[in-house]
Amino acid sequence: MAELYYEQDADLAIIQGKKVAVVGYGSQGHAHAQNLRDSGVEVRVALREGSKSAAKAEADGFTVLPVGEATAWADVIMILAPDQHQRGIFTEQIQPNLAPGKALAFAHGFNIRFGLIEAPEGVDVILIAPKAPGHTVRREYVAGRGIPDIIAVEVDATGTAWDLAKSYAKGIGGTRAGVIKTTFTEETETDLFGEQAVLCGGMSHLVQTGFEVLTEAGYQPEIAYFEVLHELKLIVDLMWEGGITKQRWSISDTAEYGDYVSGPRVVTPEVKASMQAILADIQSGAFAKRFIDDQDAGAPEFTALRKKEESHPIEATGQELRKLFAWSTATADSDYVDGQTAR
Repeated sequence: MAELYYEQDADLAIIQGKKVAVVGYGSQGHAHAQNLRDSGVEVRVALREGSKSAAKAEADGFTVLPVGEATAWADVIMILAPDQHQRGIFTEQIQPNLAPGKALAFAHGFNIRFGLIEAPEGVDVILIAPKAPGHTVRREYVAGRGIPDIIAVEVDATGTAWDLAKSYAKGIGGTRAGVIKTTFTEETETDLFGEQAVLCGGMSHLVQTGFEVLTEAGYQPEIAYFEVLHELKLIVDLMWEGGITKQRWSISDTAEYGDYVSGPRVVTPEVKASMQAILADIQSGAFAKRFIDDQDAGAPEFTALRKKEESHPIEATGQELRKLFAWSTATADSDYVDGQTAR
């Protein structure tokens, strides 16, 4: 059984007694910085020179510093830059300013798990990962609630790293919901697997393939879109509320029966074997190497794959269809474009 921590298990005074630099002010960065500040923590936002996020952070009332200066000032450095950029930022701007007693913090263990970042002796290495996008982490905190976090300690140089991780989680609202103890390895490998095999890779390609099967059989693309994409949210919301059992209880008997007899025809033993191979690539570091090597080369594979997937016919159908219905807001697709630009 997982070990969980709540409000009474964490001492907020620990993080309140630290100076915290939040590196990055994107989805997670703005939420961590604002929640910590509202919890009484002294926070500075660390950004590279010329960052477009600097104006936003300053407008939100933060002092913005270059990463090196912020690292020299801070006791705790939370690195929330994209995975592929963390190694360069650390080597060039953070590592020279570290000293024993400081703490490096992450919200994803990728760079530690795969050896891309190694902390110098005497520095704690901790992980605090809210299990939601940053805007949700912030919204729930403001509402007096919280998002479940997972925490880990890779290096406990000071002997107090676990207490610090729990205190940080309390500072961003995690202990209001519950915090699960894990390891950097478990967090990284399960996170990557979930994204690739189920939540992103598995789901996206299942939807695309279902759309192709229906439209190639002569059905209207608009009807296919509704059946394989639009209604997906209804099903996932039911799972989120009460698990797969509640989802099956809520649908028709016809749909439930189809689930039982046809699901195994889609997710076959061969599919499970492919998922196991994906996990093996993650565990061995093969996926991490492929991703980082591509990013270091200017991301040619990543860019080509993004362009290819964005050209799938379901995207054009959905964009036109969403304009016609009241459930679609006028900003739905423009928000997506802004999000792509900002990240």
